[in-house]
Amino acid sequence: MKVKSLMISDPITITKDASVGEAIQLMKINSIRHLPVVSEGKLLQGFVTLADLKSGLIPSFLGEVSLLDLMISDPITVGPDEDIETAAQLIYTHKISGMPVTEDEKVVGIITESDILRAFINMMGILTASSRIDVAIGDEPKAFNKALQIIYDKGGDIINVGIMAHETSKRVYYFRLTVCKTDVIKAALEEQGFEVLYAAD
Repeated sequence: MKVKSLMISDPITITKDASVGEAIQLMKINSIRHLPVVSEGKLLQGFVTLADLKSGLIPSFLGEVSLLDLMISDPITVGPDEDIETAAQLIYTHKISGMPVTEDEKVVGIITESDILRAFINMMGILTASSRIDVAIGDEPKAFNKALQIIYDKGGDIINVGIMAHETSKRVYYFRLTVCKTDVIKAALEEQGFEVLYAAD
């Protein structure tokens, strides 16, 4: 999945000449928490968050702080054609809540941690009624395919498969299935030597 499929296209922006109060009002009216700061032609000059603005609101009334003082002048950015995993890694690594999406230094979108979380939830089918079974599978190449076949043979309809870190030396896969009775699948897997760590209808 590419960033452009998830980003907010043509986002609301502001110029560096705007006041802190104007920026906060713009965020409040549009229910947003991030603003790219741009020059003519939507060239990126900075990035400002609602938290940054609130911290500078009172000093701005005294004329001590401007939007230019509060904005991030060299923000982390991502391109629209980059993978969504890249955006997620940047947000996680740098502990930021969002970033501008740029192309040739122009702001073409914005992507936030909420957008990425929504995509993850959709991909995992978390909000969809489902069953789940977690299986510890060895490193043997055919073991994963064998487990898959058992699940299919016992009527499991797989929505998605994930892998998670685990304290054991075995890889632990979680299979999200359309709603079904997992006890039959669990028994069949265990009969073939697999360790089922979790099962829920």
